[in-house]
Amino acid sequence: MSEVRVPRLLPWVSPEGKTCFVLGDGEGFVSRMADRVEAVQLDMAEGLVAHADGMLGESRLSERELRFLARNLTRALRDVRRVAVSRGARLGASGGVPG
Repeated sequence: MSEVRVPRLLPWVSPEGKTCFVLGDGEGFVSRMADRVEAVQLDMAEGLVAHADGMLGESRLSERELRFLARNLTRALRDVRRVAVSRGARLGASGGVPG
């Protein structure tokens, strides 16, 4: 019996803004590139959270600084959510149990 392969949600979109997927065993070039991109996204999000903690600890932030911070935290949250959705779908397909 062959294993069911679920398309992997990639951590980027097409130039037209469409969702991208890859089929495969997770060992191909595109899958490895996606792994690297996800790792960078997660590292950047972690750094941004640390930066946000420092900024929010300051007594006074300008409206411009707060907007910049909120915009970047929102972008990072979207990236992290996309990684979680992609990994969760792959765990479900392999019968893995999160956690």
